[in-house]
Amino acid sequence: MTQPPARLADKVAIVTGAGSRADGIGNGRASAILLARNGAKVALVDQNPDWVARTQAMIDAEGGTSLTVLADVTDPDDCARIVRETVRAWGRLDILVNNVGISGPPGTAVEVDLAAWDQALRVNVTSMMLMAKYAIPEMLRAGHGGAIVNLASYAGLFGGHPSLLYPTSKGAVVNMTRAMAAHHAADGIRVNAVAPGMVYTPMVYAGGMSESLREARKNRSLLKVEGSGWDVGNGVLYLVSDEARWVTGIVLPVDAGASAAPSAYPRGGKAGVPG
Repeated sequence: MTQPPARLADKVAIVTGAGSRADGIGNGRASAILLARNGAKVALVDQNPDWVARTQAMIDAEGGTSLTVLADVTDPDDCARIVRETVRAWGRLDILVNNVGISGPPGTAVEVDLAAWDQALRVNVTSMMLMAKYAIPEMLRAGHGGAIVNLASYAGLFGGHPSLLYPTSKGAVVNMTRAMAAHHAADGIRVNAVAPGMVYTPMVYAGGMSESLREARKNRSLLKVEGSGWDVGNGVLYLVSDEARWVTGIVLPVDAGASAAPSAYPRGGKAGVPG
């Protein structure tokens, strides 16, 4: 029997923040592996050479195709170079996954450090605009439309986060996604967002997490099941695939139902910080 073509056969993708600590599965690494597993050629973007090399090794082990680009996505020249190197290697660009993000500085409006605030907004919001700025012209040049997925967060949908920066920046990603979807729909470019909930990823547990705190995070959802980077990556895979050809401008919560009944769960504190 003839095998059907892979879901993303002949597609070329860029995933920013594609590395992850050691063998951990963060949202970017999971997304990159799943895109490659489904036939896409994937440019893996990260600042950490060891982390992104490990992602590439995982893709290589499955017979996938990828290249690595060491870059800072807050730098416009680096963003242009990422796109340029991807197109030079594979001749086109179809998919952009804007995954880079940081927790940013703690504190309320009274307490937060202004310089750290400015830098975190550049990482969490401006970097996504910059990548789109250089990616969209190449999608247009290929003449087949395209798909962009921005990583938002449950924290960008509701109040109650212990810090001001993170939910502010992720809320900006939500509405930037909607605005970009309206701007580029006529060209066949779909723009959507994934909003992860309390997923257990290296970004979350790098500083250490007790089992009781991990359990509390898991229980802050309707399903009371712990999520991982793979759950987020599968949301990304759907949104960039042809199965989502009629989907643009949405924010897809991947949160075990937490956003369906937010008033049922207390917010604030470390247990309330999404992955």
